[in-house]
Amino acid sequence: MGILYLVSTPLGNLEDITFRAVKVLREVGCIASEDTRTTGRLLAHFEIKTNLISYHEHSKPHQLKRIVDMLTEHDVALVSEAGTPLLSDPGYKLVRATIEHGIEVVAIPGASALLTALPVSGLPTDRFLFMGFLPRKSAARRTLFEQLTAQSATLVFYESPHRLQASLLDMATVFGAERQIAICRELTKLHEEIWRGTLGQAGEVWAERTLRGEFTLVVDGAPEEEIWSEEAVQQALVAAMTGGLARKDAVKQVRQQSGWPKREVYALAERVKRCRVKW
Repeated sequence: MGILYLVSTPLGNLEDITFRAVKVLREVGCIASEDTRTTGRLLAHFEIKTNLISYHEHSKPHQLKRIVDMLTEHDVALVSEAGTPLLSDPGYKLVRATIEHGIEVVAIPGASALLTALPVSGLPTDRFLFMGFLPRKSAARRTLFEQLTAQSATLVFYESPHRLQASLLDMATVFGAERQIAICRELTKLHEEIWRGTLGQAGEVWAERTLRGEFTLVVDGAPEEEIWSEEAVQQALVAAMTGGLARKDAVKQVRQQSGWPKREVYALAERVKRCRVKW
């Protein structure tokens, strides 16, 4: 029984491939590639003679079965056009089928547009949400952005050059013109560019440019809600109740404003009552 290797390949600069990746590509029985022309150039550069076959998002079921059958006899490497397989690239169905047949799957880590753009963006990296390629239609994009408006984690998207300007406009409309963004173009390639600024500035700057290449967009998350101090919560409860709100309604109002859990706000309201504060 063979092993399915998920091999990361360079985004552009061929020196970004790992020694381990080259070794695996040389030793497997077959390489399944999203784009055989791109992979062929990579293999030629490193003088790798391994048999190459096509596997992409439009491949028919019999091609998937063919690869699984190969894995019963020898190892197979799966590569995308560039970067890490399965990150907005085909391969999920093949990996699932491989696992279901009891065949081992091994990742060979390396280049990834996601993990290349995030550190150089200048935006927080402790928590991020990767959303892959943006929807093609403006209405669908805006719906997605509205769902992410309150998301405090840094957001990462892929976008094509001919939709970039429209997507930046939709982002500014939904997220606000002051939200920070890093636009990463042609990562690791000759014309690599990292642009940083607000969504409002991005819409103006990139509207005037001829757009080429591949884009990774890193967008700042929503600001964290400020958590009130205990004194501020207590004062708000007193003000709400003396203003005529029932205790239950006062607790609900202050909980929504303060960021405190309902149970803790209610407990503080009980303490205030015991101290004989007059409502």
